[in-house]
Amino acid sequence: MAAGNRRMFLSGAAGAGLAAAGTALGRSASSGDDRLGVALIGCGGQGMAHLRLLAGNPQVRVLYACDPDTARREAAAQAAGVAAVPDLRMVLEDAQVAAVWIATPDHWHVPAALLALRAGKHVYVEKPCSHNLREGRWLVEAAQQSGLCVQHGTQSRSSQFIARAVQLLREGIIGRVCVARAWNVQRRGQIGRAQPSEPPRGVDYDLWLGPALYVPFQANRFHYHWHWWYDFGTGDMGNDGVHELDYARWGLGVETHPTRVAALGGKYYFDDDQQFPDTQTVLFEYPGEAAAGGQRQLIFEMRLWSTNYPHNVDNGVEFLGTDGHMVLSKRGKLLVFDAQNRRVELPDLQPAQADLAAHHDNFLAAIRTGTPLAADARTAHLSAALCHLGNLACRLGRSLDFDPATEHILHDQEADRLLGRSYRDHWAVPLAAAARA
Repeated sequence: MAAGNRRMFLSGAAGAGLAAAGTALGRSASSGDDRLGVALIGCGGQGMAHLRLLAGNPQVRVLYACDPDTARREAAAQAAGVAAVPDLRMVLEDAQVAAVWIATPDHWHVPAALLALRAGKHVYVEKPCSHNLREGRWLVEAAQQSGLCVQHGTQSRSSQFIARAVQLLREGIIGRVCVARAWNVQRRGQIGRAQPSEPPRGVDYDLWLGPALYVPFQANRFHYHWHWWYDFGTGDMGNDGVHELDYARWGLGVETHPTRVAALGGKYYFDDDQQFPDTQTVLFEYPGEAAAGGQRQLIFEMRLWSTNYPHNVDNGVEFLGTDGHMVLSKRGKLLVFDAQNRRVELPDLQPAQADLAAHHDNFLAAIRTGTPLAADARTAHLSAALCHLGNLACRLGRSLDFDPATEHILHDQEADRLLGRSYRDHWAVPLAAAARA
């Protein structure tokens, strides 16, 4: 199936009847249990972090741990005392499941979310919400049409510390904010070089691939290492950088896509198989609403071979305003300086790191009472799209002109085609929420 087609991904054998699945809030009427029935899809490191919180949350009843790797799903199921299943479709067929947490590799994020929404389940999807820009748009449309809750795993959106810093920016503590500079600086390891081999015992590799085009199993593009391959991941810009890009965009006050993207970077340090850059500088320009004075820039820097951190923090954002600047990090750092570079004291603001439990609670409150989501599908898409556009500009080695309204790259057919991807045919059927006549 061509990447440009507005399609979803669902095996025909499992499609029938999924739309009817789900009882109100996933509660068991016979037991009188008013806890929300939930399931985890993807039992890697972040998935287990979610599972530990969910298992201790009195608002929910965890029903499934799902993963195509037998060892992972059984370890997760044993830890939480729940059922272990290999295929997410088995989870979605259970009417007691009201919401799913998706912590799969990136190439599964939107396919799994679309399947879940079609089955009547609320969705918490890990960052980045999409593997590519086209899928992000499908997710936004599916969320709107389903009326269900979609929460993105950028938990800084539920941090009162970050929210207060953004409020200070809105109140003009550094004047008009013109530029945000985000960074992701850390020392990662090599993934080495490898050749195709047989998958490990107990791994359903075909299911792990899912909608992605077939490539043979290779150890250094499997667990976690999939991040660094075009077919499955989004590089570290999508892995860690999306957090900083998200609250950089929040603080900058832009609620649309950029119109211009320029990037430089590559593998300056690693000599291994990974495809994404270890060094990257990306510049996004937002035109603003006025002919002059409304423009803004967002700059992203990434170095995966260093521990020399800007402002002594590995991940953060610096906001540059007409009357000063602010340094903000999800690690709990906030510094404000006036136009003369003098420190502005903020005695009433207590530093705090991003709170995953608070993000869970916001999602559950949205399901139960309609509380606004901290990181809904549109918010997720606008931030994840920065990763996709930045990676693409760096990969092609040229600037991109982007139309925020149509979500197409202008005057560059090759780049525009790469906003999506191709899928294995046996996973593709029309999606009513995304298809157009």
